[in-house]
Amino acid sequence: MPIRVGVIGAGIMGADHIRNLSSNIGGAEVTFVADLDADRAAAAAPSSARITTDPSELIHSSEVDAVVVASHDSTHAGLVLECFETMTPVLCEKPLAPTVLESLEVVAADADMVAATGASLLSLGFMRRFDPGYVALRQAVRGRAQGGPLMVHCISRNAAAAPGTTAESAITNSAIHELDIIPWLLGSPITEVSWQAGNSTRHAEAGLPDPAFMTLRTADGTLTTLELFLNAQYGYTTRCEVVSERGITALQNSALLGIEQEGTRQEQIPADWRPRFADAYRLQLQAWISALAAGDKPSLAGAQDGLNAALVAQAMIQSLHSDGTATKVKYL
Repeated sequence: MPIRVGVIGAGIMGADHIRNLSSNIGGAEVTFVADLDADRAAAAAPSSARITTDPSELIHSSEVDAVVVASHDSTHAGLVLECFETMTPVLCEKPLAPTVLESLEVVAADADMVAATGASLLSLGFMRRFDPGYVALRQAVRGRAQGGPLMVHCISRNAAAAPGTTAESAITNSAIHELDIIPWLLGSPITEVSWQAGNSTRHAEAGLPDPAFMTLRTADGTLTTLELFLNAQYGYTTRCEVVSERGITALQNSALLGIEQEGTRQEQIPADWRPRFADAYRLQLQAWISALAAGDKPSLAGAQDGLNAALVAQAMIQSLHSDGTATKVKYL
């Protein structure tokens, strides 16, 4: 029997998850879709799925075996906790929560669940951990193919920021990917961060410094730089280059479709992130569904990973509000 999945949130990410679960993931069936906009839910849902504007109705439904939370960041913690109450496995899109306090509440509840049942119900959608390019890069770095890592350079550019994006939400919603993937890549936690900005594009909303430049120092001494540019106009691109003792190892991108010009070279770049990470989303969902079907622990990121990223984000926001002063990360 397929795993019957309810999806909360039928926006860009939710609709993409619904399409994947319905067409590209073996052993899954979308049976319920919840969104505050009933028309949007109906447009995204398979014809056989039920529709609701109340996520609680979905979570408590006997027609749902597992839940995907793809709604607004501010709803993540509350919906995950409600899934815990019904003992329903849940895959929550990143971030775990926008704040450390909310993340701590989820981590505590998850720990109670593990103590009582021996297993966690929560998987967290840091999909870059499943991207073939990042997986290959991690293998090269961990295997010291070019010697020990010295520096890492990351670039993350979007065509346009979501309406209402702030400097803080740019960290908790966008930069959060690097805040998770750098410790995963290097095998070392982030211990210190800083945030800087210079000239801002005229395409950014008032009050949003864009682009921003961040540095991350890990416990092993490696320094990482991140350029986050949310209104780059030409499309979406992400890059990661590891500078090591004997050479450079770079992330291999895929699904190139806007135009990015670099010297005399031109590459076709998609307008959003989904084509670039289509494989990552598919592989992550399949790993989750397959583990649930087999009764195994999913290999996705978990509650503590979400809290760790939230703590690094909190330190980055502190630096943002302290004129870029380097800020230590305090883990809990």
